[in-house]
Amino acid sequence: MSLLNVGSRALLANQAALQTAGHNIANVSTPGYSRQTVVLQTVQGQFTGGGYIGKGVDVQTIQRNHSELLTRQSTAASAVDAGDTVRMDRLRQLQEVFSGGASGIGASINDMMNALSDVVSAPTDLTARSVALTRMDETAARMRDASQRLDEIGYTVAEQLKGSMVAVNSLAKNIAGINEQIARAKGNGQPANDLLDQRDQLIRELNQHIQTSQVAADDGTVSVFVAGSQPLVLGNQAATLSIDDPIDFGAGSGKKVLSFLAPGSSTKVELNESMLGGGQVAGLLRFQNNDLAEGRNLLGRMAIAISESMNTQNRLGLTLNGQPGENLFAPISLGNATPSNFNTSTATMALTVADPTALQASSYTVSFTAGDAGSVTRHSDGKVFNFDGSALPPVTVASVFSAQGLGVTLSGAVNAGDQFVINSLQGAAAELQALQYSPTDLAAANPVNAAMGATNGGSLQLASLKATGPITQPATGSPVTIAFTAGSPATYSATVPGPPVATIATGNYVSGEKIAINGWEIALQGAPKSGDTVTVGNATDAQYGDWYKRDTGNASALMALRDVPMFDSATLSDGYASAIAQVGTRTQSAGFAAQLSTTIAANLERDRTAVSGVNLDEEAAKLIQY
Repeated sequence: MSLLNVGSRALLANQAALQTAGHNIANVSTPGYSRQTVVLQTVQGQFTGGGYIGKGVDVQTIQRNHSELLTRQSTAASAVDAGDTVRMDRLRQLQEVFSGGASGIGASINDMMNALSDVVSAPTDLTARSVALTRMDETAARMRDASQRLDEIGYTVAEQLKGSMVAVNSLAKNIAGINEQIARAKGNGQPANDLLDQRDQLIRELNQHIQTSQVAADDGTVSVFVAGSQPLVLGNQAATLSIDDPIDFGAGSGKKVLSFLAPGSSTKVELNESMLGGGQVAGLLRFQNNDLAEGRNLLGRMAIAISESMNTQNRLGLTLNGQPGENLFAPISLGNATPSNFNTSTATMALTVADPTALQASSYTVSFTAGDAGSVTRHSDGKVFNFDGSALPPVTVASVFSAQGLGVTLSGAVNAGDQFVINSLQGAAAELQALQYSPTDLAAANPVNAAMGATNGGSLQLASLKATGPITQPATGSPVTIAFTAGSPATYSATVPGPPVATIATGNYVSGEKIAINGWEIALQGAPKSGDTVTVGNATDAQYGDWYKRDTGNASALMALRDVPMFDSATLSDGYASAIAQVGTRTQSAGFAAQLSTTIAANLERDRTAVSGVNLDEEAAKLIQY
């Protein structure tokens, strides 16, 4: 009977080995499955006077071929890879919005500015004027289209984040459920290999959405933490994650945050974005809160700069009907800064464009430490500007923003601790709309005209004349006479007729330098003789007839805007290329990061599967063996 017992034990042990090999083969393609091996042990022999007589073999356990270190490393690397890859994909979509070529925004801006050259060449040609206005309308349309495409990308990201939250919360509940099963199974004294594999696979899938850390407990359960310390899974309890607006500024911040809700709690905790690590949720939040925000700011700044600069210049000229020009584009309102929900005052902060050439493609946070002191943080580069109205010399919040091209008006008293966020540029491009469609409404002519004195004996010649602001002199029928006195240096004196004759400007004359007077500026070349004069009159005065219809001074000034530095020292014509470069640099950097993290994740996963993966040749040999 003893020999039969040895044989039966051997048969049962080999049957377990055969069944385990079959189980391995059946799960060769199962995600997360770890190869299992039967561990055999010798049955304690029976003692006799002649020694111990062996009683055969028995199955000690079914071993799970698994490396905890490699599994955790592979899981963490795959989370980083998922975050980098999804951000890179979205940045490529953003790059497509900021594309070049004939259909891009840059081409439409150049076409718009170049069309003004035909107006300069033929100011009475209605076709040339119509083409210029059509190009302006086309530029506005492309700006609005680009803004809409950015909104579509933002909507897609928001929906993807919602889907990730559903998946994360479902996976967390499943992990908690398997934790409970594993804890019960541990009482049997043997590991629940398949349940352990299932839990590890769920954790890997969870890390595709958000990176986690795990801590094993004595009862076999695993606690899963996010953002460093928040327990997403504790034993058989799972918390809930959600994507929400920030508590402080709400939807007005233009950002989204990941919120944590513990089981049984009703208070959400905002998780620090910088602590999220990898995973698609982290990558998408970084894209939406940083990359997409920059794209919107770049586009919005461009729209505002074009609108403000061209509107201002067109209002300074005369139309073909001799009327003052009007806005070429609908003015873009910047509205008010968004106050924090925790502000203790009711103060408001109104925003306007102070200088379109100084605008920064950025959002801002304003924090007050007192009623007239605090700091301004520029989000694009993190630079902080401090202000203190009581210091000497005083630096106010208005003066800080003036250097950023923005006008700020506070209404009401501000309390210490109050905060405001400024996102006014992000939706500006959607509001760009051309207003003028009649060719006669393009203000191509200067509102002033100049004539050299008939008795001039010097070599003075008119180099340029244009309006620079609201003109107070010359008024209709009241020209300005600039009289020169030769010498070293030569001087000039500008007067208006009386009685009595009034002097409105004096100074030294330098050939080629501009003389600015009452909203206009004139540049002359050559050397004057004493008594030489230049008369500057209102362009609609009867003495000039209909010369304003053939004058192109303001059209030339409009065209010259293309060479004005507006976008971080880039000109209007080159500003879009600068935006393309900024977005392209981000995309290229994200591509390198994604490529590196993908390689690292693949190498670590290969190392993990070398330990845990099923080799069919090896399992076939075991079938023959057993």
